[in-house]
Amino acid sequence: MIPEPLSIGLLGPAVHKQLKQMRWEQMGKKILIVDDSKTIRQQASFFLSRGGFPVVEAENGQVALQKLLVHPDVSLILSDIDMPVMAGKELLEQLQKNPANALIPVIMLTAEGAKDQIELARKCGAKGWLAKPFKPEILIAAISKIAR
Repeated sequence: MIPEPLSIGLLGPAVHKQLKQMRWEQMGKKILIVDDSKTIRQQASFFLSRGGFPVVEAENGQVALQKLLVHPDVSLILSDIDMPVMAGKELLEQLQKNPANALIPVIMLTAEGAKDQIELARKCGAKGWLAKPFKPEILIAAISKIAR
């Protein structure tokens, strides 16, 4: 059973309504969140799980590739661009080399107003990008639209 969304006071009525409508539609669309910031991973996981998305977390691109071996049913990857060990750009390149992962859509997280990062995300094959800090309703809407 999917847990009820958070109280209206925490998220606001628009987000509460959107989560309530979407959670049954999104059930089963697993999202892999890749970010070296534990706080960002927790925030994204919190909102997505309330929206009915199962979530897997990784702290960098290298760990994300390992998680994909265990979770081949990932429907979308939400990844930071700048990370230690393996950054988002290298993760996208590695995904393209493996036919099993090449079709997984990726949304990149960028610094707010960083046009160079948005252009890099586009060139690397990302299906979209979100500026940090992100709003829950925008995160859910973007993932709902792009997840396969």
